[in-house]
Amino acid sequence: MINRRKDAVLFESAGSRWWARAAFLFAFLTAAVPLLWAGVASTMGVLLVSVGTVVVTVAGLYWVLASRGILRWVSAVIVLIAPLVMLIVFIRAELLAAVMSACVLALSAVCCARAALHKPLSDKNIAPSVARAERPFFIMNPRSGGGKVAKFDLERKAEDLGAEVVLLGPATVDVTALAQDAVERGADLLGVAGGDGTQALVAAVAAECGVPFVVISAGTRNHFAMDLGLDRTDPSLCLDALRDGVEVSVDLGRINGRPFVNNASFGVYAEIVRSPAYRNDKAGTVLSAIPDLLAEHTGSRLTARFGGVQVTGPQAVLVSNNPYGTGDLAGLSRRARLDRGVLGVVTLSVANTRQAVGLLRRAKIRGLTQHTTVEAVVEADTAEVPVGVDGETLMLTSPVRCTIEPGVLRVRLPRNLPNLRPAEPPIDWVRLSQLAWHRGRRRAS
Repeated sequence: MINRRKDAVLFESAGSRWWARAAFLFAFLTAAVPLLWAGVASTMGVLLVSVGTVVVTVAGLYWVLASRGILRWVSAVIVLIAPLVMLIVFIRAELLAAVMSACVLALSAVCCARAALHKPLSDKNIAPSVARAERPFFIMNPRSGGGKVAKFDLERKAEDLGAEVVLLGPATVDVTALAQDAVERGADLLGVAGGDGTQALVAAVAAECGVPFVVISAGTRNHFAMDLGLDRTDPSLCLDALRDGVEVSVDLGRINGRPFVNNASFGVYAEIVRSPAYRNDKAGTVLSAIPDLLAEHTGSRLTARFGGVQVTGPQAVLVSNNPYGTGDLAGLSRRARLDRGVLGVVTLSVANTRQAVGLLRRAKIRGLTQHTTVEAVVEADTAEVPVGVDGETLMLTSPVRCTIEPGVLRVRLPRNLPNLRPAEPPIDWVRLSQLAWHRGRRRAS
């Protein structure tokens, strides 16, 4: 058994080494092929045109968001025309094939780099089976996710597994009190089929009472379910946790004492969601509100403090239950883990074209910042500040304090999790060079 594990580790190490070497080979070819194909002068021209197009496009996108009227329309036309102009320049210079080849090689380099840095789930992430719950209790919202409760027959399937099910009606119901009453009557497991906001409220009761919690992905976005590895296309599969379940301990966030499982957002996003017109016309509301918000004509002026850092005047602040990955521009892809015991904090400050271009380069002085901390305080220049908490808009008293409760929530999951996978790693060329050219030191036997 030990020898097989050693062989697997050696094979994985060798595989990562060759993926890393392939990444460097493709990166070299990305630069070399255009030089050999078109020459130094033409390649420099391609580079200058490409960089210029990116700068113009980013500036145009910023003005599309930050302006109204004729300036917005002119900016939108520039955004559309700039790539076309670049394409025409390459065609006329007979460089399109060289550019396309470089793009394919660059994409190959990125794919090989991700394959080299990818870390498969280890055996320690597989928990032992747990005893079946005797009296599970589920709260289901039949309106969530466009009616997924009825579409997937979740009520009947849960009752067939011995669960008591309560369907939420159109009237406002205190789901916290409902869950607490169920535990007092002897429920030994709580579950929710609904949105992330309802999930958080019932999860807090489960954590306080020490009973396991089951997530059914019957909401619209189901970010919490996604990061747990649950199937979002068929929420009925989540009920397999009652048949053959495993348990993991995850963290729970708190914002001014209120629980959250995903994140709390301040600034631009919270102000937009707060608008009465947002539900019926999301795109129109966003385009109408962003110019004033970026120009700081409306909304609260924020100050965020966390881990000895202070960020003054950001347009947006996002505090998450564990940090998001860094696979996209905003760093908000998904969370690889929910048990690190820290909050993730992202701040965004963009007030002019230069900062917009800097954001594209991931500039950290002014633009996008990412941190982890155990406590974050967001203060506004108003008595109350709108906050989007797990997709719901709340008005909270300033200053707003966010904390993390490590490992307090026992989540029961199906044994087979088809979507449980590590987040895509960021491209780290220093780490890649270590994988490619430096063999690990032999351990003393």
